[in-house]
Amino acid sequence: MNYDEIDQLRTHHPAWALLRSNNAALVLSFLGRVFVELNAGDVAASVLVSELDEELYALNQRLGEERFPKSASEYLDDWASPDRGWLRKFYPSGSDEARFDVVPAVEKALRWVSDLRTREFIGTESRLNTIFELLRQMVFGAEDDPERRLVELRRRRADVDEEIARVERGEVVMLDSVSQRDRYQQLSRTARELLSDFREVEENFRRLDRNLRQQIAGWSGSKGALLDETLGSRNSIAESDQGRSFQAFYDFLLSHQRQAELTDLLERLQGIGEITDHDERLARIHFDWIDASDRTQATVRLLSEQLRRFLDDQVWLENRRVFDLLRGIEAKALKVRDLRDPAVTMEMDDASVSVGLPTERPMYRHPTVTAIDSGLVQEGSDDFDSSALVSQMYIDRDDLLRRVWDTLGPRNQVGLRDVVSGAPLEQGLAELVGYLSLIEPGLAVVFDDQQREQIAWSAEDIERVAELPRVSFSRQRLETP
Repeated sequence: MNYDEIDQLRTHHPAWALLRSNNAALVLSFLGRVFVELNAGDVAASVLVSELDEELYALNQRLGEERFPKSASEYLDDWASPDRGWLRKFYPSGSDEARFDVVPAVEKALRWVSDLRTREFIGTESRLNTIFELLRQMVFGAEDDPERRLVELRRRRADVDEEIARVERGEVVMLDSVSQRDRYQQLSRTARELLSDFREVEENFRRLDRNLRQQIAGWSGSKGALLDETLGSRNSIAESDQGRSFQAFYDFLLSHQRQAELTDLLERLQGIGEITDHDERLARIHFDWIDASDRTQATVRLLSEQLRRFLDDQVWLENRRVFDLLRGIEAKALKVRDLRDPAVTMEMDDASVSVGLPTERPMYRHPTVTAIDSGLVQEGSDDFDSSALVSQMYIDRDDLLRRVWDTLGPRNQVGLRDVVSGAPLEQGLAELVGYLSLIEPGLAVVFDDQQREQIAWSAEDIERVAELPRVSFSRQRLETP
């Protein structure tokens, strides 16, 4: 690393700022105990304030009342401010209570401080064995020559056969206490670092989520182009190196066979007598891995839910005005986000109440009574052609509506072609015109002049076709008075 990179980290990285803080001991000890040791993903503000208040009270009793003068909520808001960035404060969907989560920078600072402690035992053999094993996996994993692979596999088989023969002769070689402590130390450290890596992977996914939301907030193009861009971003997350590595780990961890094997090994590990300084957390570390990976998956699901909400046309139409206002606010917030102490002002229209006076209401009007002639009906002459009365064509409007509603079902929209394909036209053009003139509360007839379609029917063994704009029936929301 050169001078500029180090100076940039010293100035902007939250972990470095935390180590330079006067309250670094309080921040690392409290956040390390609540979030890191307990593997907590997000904690309610009321719970975190209560625990920090007890911590501050105990420290002030021991160190003096003026050591930590601010309240617990003030400290939490200070740690979650953009200048610090040691906590992430957010509001889950459907909740009005803030929640907090620690950022990966705090774990990095905590790990660095933990490494400052003098270790009585430092193992090196197990790490060397790990290096050799990783080298074998990489080199022979990239080998495409079958003969070389067979040579390596036969060598491994010979080693296994030799060990089996020694065990059958009663020559059981066991690891001594030094080797056991060496491997146990590396196992504990690697398992804890893996949890920290999960939190950093989750933060990376969350950063991609913020970038996507920022892109939506400032988007000025068409909706189709935005969908292409956002769906491509979602696929790039899953197909990235980090995304594929995380998914492979997640699938490996969720395997029932692997879980059973891991649980059995950890239980047997606790019974090894050569290991005296047991790490209590190591016995349940695989459950912590599952919890951490579930939180990471939940972060990816949040991104998918954001896309689904955007794709919901019904919500988009009903809340378009609200979305425009929110996007305007977000766009303005992005402009002043990097300004230090911005002078942010807002103007609001005067609030007013709509008043309806009783004198403005119309007076009651008696309905007009129409006189009906109930006189006797005289019989007329029967000298006329009555076939015209029975040959009239009648279009049952209620029957047409029933066909449309049956075809529409639970969907929001259905095309005229779909309705006619299920119930062919029996009365020709008149029935087709009846479909086009349907007027019903909750149902709208939509004409798309940009698209054309053909509707066919049979009349007197003659196939007839009508070409017209694409027609669809859409479910319409009823206005509540």
